[in-house]
Amino acid sequence: MKPQQWASPCGSQCTSKYSALTQIPWRVFCKKACDADGETWEECVENCNEMCYKDPVLKDHQWSAYIDRSPGAATYSEECFHACVSGCGYKFDIHPEKAEQVRPNRPLKPPPPPVQKATGPSPKPSALSEDIPCSSA
Repeated sequence: MKPQQWASPCGSQCTSKYSALTQIPWRVFCKKACDADGETWEECVENCNEMCYKDPVLKDHQWSAYIDRSPGAATYSEECFHACVSGCGYKFDIHPEKAEQVRPNRPLKPPPPPVQKATGPSPKPSALSEDIPCSSA
């Protein structure tokens, strides 16, 4: 038995599409779609949404999405989604051009809150007091 026969046809297509070493994470997400439990194309794509995009863990704290974020930064989530949808396309024999046109079912992220700058006077370092014992002899 040849190594190509060990993997499923879907997994083999993911391997050949994401063959470069720099694309290993996307190959993994493509293969996760091949192994997803969804029975239909729509369920598989929804699984990709859940896998690649995470909601904030703490309510009203957008930064907390990074606690449970699957691939990392927002651009990585988008790449993850496209790789995952490719795997869904291989699994359900969807034409690659149709799979490339699928967009995540996610609302646009709100802009980060503005950074608040301190407007008060900067605290002055306190002078050393004679009451503090010295450790030198």
